[in-house]
Amino acid sequence: MIFDADEFVFKPPPPISRARRVLIKPYASHPMPYPVSTSRDILSVIIRGIRQISDADILLLEGTPDGSPIHPVFQALGYNFPRVLTLDVRNSILVEVDNPLPKPLAVPTFWIPNVILSSDYLISVVPFKVSGKSGYLSIMNLLSLLSNTKYGDSTGAWGTLYGLGMEKVIADLYFTLPFDLGIIEARQILFEHDDPARNEVKEFGKIFAGEPYEVDREASEAAGIRTGYLDLIDSARAEHGLQNIWR
Repeated sequence: MIFDADEFVFKPPPPISRARRVLIKPYASHPMPYPVSTSRDILSVIIRGIRQISDADILLLEGTPDGSPIHPVFQALGYNFPRVLTLDVRNSILVEVDNPLPKPLAVPTFWIPNVILSSDYLISVVPFKVSGKSGYLSIMNLLSLLSNTKYGDSTGAWGTLYGLGMEKVIADLYFTLPFDLGIIEARQILFEHDDPARNEVKEFGKIFAGEPYEVDREASEAAGIRTGYLDLIDSARAEHGLQNIWR
């Protein structure tokens, strides 16, 4: 669904009322404010909405590309919410999870933080960014849940995955990680270039919220961009006669 940003109120889906643990994955890998990182404002709106219907534990989980501690980044971004636990991917216990696709696109198993599996409801909250001609949206946001220690190499963060084709990796993550809700903070759209001095910001005034694939597809169409991993998800579904096979 698309909302006017100035009127957005988070109305928690009914499953949150029954959850014991709600995990929120912001995009907060760098100590740079919105529109680079998920804003404190939208996290406040989401947390306030959850608290209206649930006393569940609320967790914020994120990791940095270089494996450095995440808590200084959280502090710089003002993520100091009462009764919210902040967690660092690098300190997580990793568990190996099978990709449920009969024929994985790139990665047959992922090592992920075990707290994801022990959470009852999972939310990805991301600013609207376009890198090159592709969207960096709610499903792409799941990449930094993967440990730099496990997947990094001499070429940098997640270097072992780039050779497999990152769009394929992200499509595999969609099927493997059971995220329930995607929220794209599109008050502005950030267009990133290789030279940061050329980055552009466009006012957009919207918030997208819904099932992660549907949200990313809707946002891509609204902005007139093509997001490659969405086409790969479509192809995998068609090939195997599947929808969201982890649901």
